[in-house]
Amino acid sequence: MSRLFILSIFLLCSVSVGAQSWPSAQWRQALAPASPAIAELERYAFVPRDDVTREGVRTDALLVIRDGEIVYERYAGPGAADRVHATWSISKSLLATVMGVAYGEGRFALEDAAADYFQPLDAHRDIRVEDLLHWASGLDWEEDYEYAPLNSSVVAMLYTPGRQDMASYAASHRRAHAPGERFRYSSGDSNLLAAALRNMVGLHEYPDYPWQALFNPLGIDRAVWETDASGTFVASSYAYLTARDLARVGLLMQRDGQWQGRQLLPQAWVAFNRTPFVPSQDVPGEPAAGAHWWLNSNAAWPHAPRSTMAALGHWGQALYVLPEQRLVIVRYADDRDASFSHDALLQRLLAAFAPEGGQ
Repeated sequence: MSRLFILSIFLLCSVSVGAQSWPSAQWRQALAPASPAIAELERYAFVPRDDVTREGVRTDALLVIRDGEIVYERYAGPGAADRVHATWSISKSLLATVMGVAYGEGRFALEDAAADYFQPLDAHRDIRVEDLLHWASGLDWEEDYEYAPLNSSVVAMLYTPGRQDMASYAASHRRAHAPGERFRYSSGDSNLLAAALRNMVGLHEYPDYPWQALFNPLGIDRAVWETDASGTFVASSYAYLTARDLARVGLLMQRDGQWQGRQLLPQAWVAFNRTPFVPSQDVPGEPAAGAHWWLNSNAAWPHAPRSTMAALGHWGQALYVLPEQRLVIVRYADDRDASFSHDALLQRLLAAFAPEGGQ
């Protein structure tokens, strides 16, 4: 093989990599022109809601990134582009992304006992870090919200007996089944991971670690992440970002953990996030669970590609990553009933913004 041929291949690859658009302080915009498909999307996403009964869909923000550029952006109120929004359980996927950086730094291994990093779990030393990432700790947990507050483990953790030290509250739960055996969505598992991360990275680094590891490298400068009284990040619920900043996390995942030429997340970690935890695939109507991300590998959203992954939060918060379509989508919302459908929204988004060649 000639040196000239090798040089030509190198230059072609360099042009391809260099052609990728990355956001700096601002996102580059290439706004899509008005179309019937966008009009149909807006009729669904921004239909006026009855604010007396709180019935119906209420989208606060909808942002579409294609090929690293903003092609669509709409907010329900003025000035919202610069305003952080509650992400609720999207916080869980943010934690998984922060932990990916720690994993790449050799701070822990998936097979490690979680109790090695959080002493209150000593009674459950067979729970591995991997089990917590799969929401498969085996601890008894009821993930009910305002619909059944008296039975809700998460309401008790966030607002009543467990609010001072949420991870210790989760660790105090009895065993329901063996770790790694069953999928049981649990905000408690997420807060146990957040507490374990403190000892993975050290007490000195922990308060700033999400910023140093993830937010600063991505250019995210408005993130807020609350802690409980013990100083543990509330990884289940309390991270706040602008839509544009959350889209940076989506772009990182869409591009296999790479950010502007730097492999910020190991590719093996991204692959782990994208691999369905088998016991989670048979929950009727629900996407499969990866490692603190949601996956469409079971076609729970039939109009979206099987490769779609998402971070989802209460009341309709969503970060969708569609690698094959080169799309990242952020939706912030205040849905108070069951009328919103991820599949219906994704169907309309793909009709409006999927690149030529379809999904």
